Amino acid sequence: MIPAPFEHVFAGSIAEATTILQEDPEAKIIAGGQSLLPLMKLRFAQPSLLVDLSRVGGLSYIRESESDGGVVIGALTTHHQIASNPVLKERCRILCEAAAAIGDPQVRHMGTIGGAAAHADPAGDIPVVLLALQAELVIAGASVPKRTVAIDDFFQGFFQTALAPDEAVVEIRIPNRDRGSAYVRFTHRALSWPTVAVAVVTIGDEARIALANMGDRPLRAGASERALAEGATVDAAALLADRDTDPPSDEKASGGFRRELARVLTRRALEQALA
Repeated sequence: MIPAPFEHVFAGSIAEATTILQEDPEAKIIAGGQSLLPLMKLRFAQPSLLVDLSRVGGLSYIRESESDGGVVIGALTTHHQIASNPVLKERCRILCEAAAAIGDPQVRHMGTIGGAAAHADPAGDIPVVLLALQAELVIAGASVPKRTVAIDDFFQGFFQTALAPDEAVVEIRIPNRDRGSAYVRFTHRALSWPTVAVAVVTIGDEARIALANMGDRPLRAGASERALAEGATVDAAALLADRDTDPPSDEKASGGFRRELARVLTRRALEQALA
């Protein structure tokens, strides 16, 4: 399909971009465009203006945090850069695995981690992994200085986030922890969005379990997390993975099938992470 008419402008800086957003409430940020443009073609999104960040310098990097030894990633870092980065392969392999699973090489060379986070697709690979990793997002806006938002507070509904209309994600911070992890996804066909995906990050005796495509946003499997903390077996905890979720039914799978998938994939992910 063909998008509705829109204007396009290249921003020279984040400050310029957020100022434009403040002046035009119907404007949207675009970076790689791999999430937004498909919605525009279907006319699910009809922005009046696209503010392009692709020429903004200094937002594509992966480096060690000076404060806590964690990892910081610039918002314009592509999925390909994340999937192939040696620092992340050593310290945060689950993020590399998720980035490598996205689309095809062209999509991975264009799509960005900041765009994927801000798009907040409940079926997306990057948002669910960031949720499991307990990441923080650094946000810049025209009205207020930079602020940091915990990932648990960032996703607020179907394609809705804590971003104000004049704000943009500029950096992702992943804390330094000794952890095991696993990312397991089931797809209807190659290159598809996950029908269900599970990201598990273990920290000592605790685990953060995040689910994709089990509700209107990436969700924590809280019942499974609590069961593990109380000494339940992996099998018993996994059976609780779909509790308090509301999976959609569509042409790919029914809600009931997604519930069963969530339980099976959670068990597999926990086994891999704990191993």
